[in-house]
Amino acid sequence: MSTSLLPRNSALEITNLLYRYNELIDSGDLAGAVGLFQHAQLKLVTSPELQGYEACLALLQRVVILYADGTPKTKHIVTNPIIDIDEAAGTASSRSQYTVFQATDELPLQVIAGGRYHDRFEYVEGQWRFAYRDYTLFDLRGNTSQHLNLARVME
Repeated sequence: MSTSLLPRNSALEITNLLYRYNELIDSGDLAGAVGLFQHAQLKLVTSPELQGYEACLALLQRVVILYADGTPKTKHIVTNPIIDIDEAAGTASSRSQYTVFQATDELPLQVIAGGRYHDRFEYVEGQWRFAYRDYTLFDLRGNTSQHLNLARVME
């Protein structure tokens, strides 16, 4: 791939994909969040690889608890993205950290989770998209009982 075809702001576009996922999850738009991964493989604790829009959406709908306002009442914060771009190949990878805050009627504002994302991206038809995400790097778990129905992960 010619490097002249890549946008000058590739790192910004990739970082925005990281942020966009969190924005969609926090707004309760699970379909939109999954749409970012429609061409990607996902590595999960419960299964080696998950791929396909319908399978990913079904999993999120089973596991993420949404409230009357349609949101999970969370704020996912991504920090410290380290992005490596291979302009010749039209691919990139990133490592970042995330922190999840939540407050509900039953749960005061607190950090409920922390971990890392390892992602790969590909440049296709003039834009960057997710190619792979490793969801297994869940380092710190607080009280996720108001956010995730973990018993439904295996269904």
